[in-house]
Amino acid sequence: MKRLLSLLLILGAGGASAQSPAGEIPDEGLGPLTLRECLETGLEQNYDIRIVRNEELISDNNATAANAGMVPTIDLEAGYAGTFDNSRETTLRAGGSESEQSVYDQAADVGVAVNWTLFDGFRIRTEYKKLKELQQKGALQTRLTIEEFVATFTAEYYNFVQQTLRLANFRYAMGLSRERMRIAEEWYRVGSSARLDILQARVDFNADSSQYMSQQELVTASRIRLNELLAHPDLGRKFAVRDTLIVINDRLRWDDLVGKTCETNAELLMADRDNAISELELKSIRSRNFPYVKLSTGYGYNYNRYGSGTNLSRGTLGLNAGVQVGFTLFDGNRRREQRNARIAVENTRLTRQQLELTILADLSNFWQAYRNNLEVIELEEENLIAARENYRIAMERYRLGQLSGIEMREAQKSLLDAEERILTAKYNTKLCEISLQQISGNVLTYLE
Repeated sequence: MKRLLSLLLILGAGGASAQSPAGEIPDEGLGPLTLRECLETGLEQNYDIRIVRNEELISDNNATAANAGMVPTIDLEAGYAGTFDNSRETTLRAGGSESEQSVYDQAADVGVAVNWTLFDGFRIRTEYKKLKELQQKGALQTRLTIEEFVATFTAEYYNFVQQTLRLANFRYAMGLSRERMRIAEEWYRVGSSARLDILQARVDFNADSSQYMSQQELVTASRIRLNELLAHPDLGRKFAVRDTLIVINDRLRWDDLVGKTCETNAELLMADRDNAISELELKSIRSRNFPYVKLSTGYGYNYNRYGSGTNLSRGTLGLNAGVQVGFTLFDGNRRREQRNARIAVENTRLTRQQLELTILADLSNFWQAYRNNLEVIELEEENLIAARENYRIAMERYRLGQLSGIEMREAQKSLLDAEERILTAKYNTKLCEISLQQISGNVLTYLE
């Protein structure tokens, strides 16, 4: 902001009117917002973050011993059954037979049943570990979404700063063109210049005005995008941001970035979880090679009422228990599933290696662009100093009638182009910085 104000003061001596700070927007509904304030609001309201947090809660709820089958099941059961039969009974000793019609037998029972798989080849324990891995993966997915939001919003935040700075530059260009048009009219009134100079100055002023109006659309579009990321219902809400310059962090170090990337990158950590899950799935399939042991027990009451015979009814109350041991000798799919699971483990390992290579390649590309843009900024700052001096001299000569309008326009354009190039270089550098911080898992520093 100081650099821009100094430029305005120097060029303002040439007769152009002073401009308002670039970061301000007319008719603000809010006070200036910092990047941290916006990010904190977005972390609470952004829909993607709220959805992924709910999904993380689901994975937390699933990571239980009961879901893995480690606890017994307890059922309260009750039943009733009745039968109508016609019976014929023949006795050998008496040599006769008896028959009964419509014999109605009844049976009722009520009780508590407990079933518990004590051992099934470590499948239950493996399933529990798998649920824990999925829980960690859910937390990593939340972190990845948060980091993506912080990076996206920070980039759009500084895009908004860039667009408002560019809007101020175009507004200032209008002031320069208006001053040039005023000088041309004065020279024409005293007979020292032709009407062509006035017409050319007006054409240039109109061109600058058109650029200014077009730039307003870009500022509005960026503001709408910020409101969308903040999940604000009024997308057209007007506000101002406190940052009026794109501040670059030029203290990033390559060795630190590589080390943090390999240790804390969320995508790599998720790939590690995928690898662990595929290995656990292989163990789960191998568990079918072992026997299983199941325990069943219950306590209940059984009542039977007979429609014929010497006993009219019978009731029992008591405890029952049993153990079942078994072994699946053949199911036709076990070996095939094990082979496929081993291939899946190998694929997740290869995918992780490929992902690491891709991420390090992206890190290297952004690092080269980051270093190159830092050098571009230094060069453009030198060019800006020269462009300021060139414009100051041109304005003095134009006032004295020693410079044509076309040459004056070229000096003005050189100054504005220098300002545009340095603004673009700073924004590009900021994007590289944000990408480097995101890849290295350090993008949440923008919340500090």
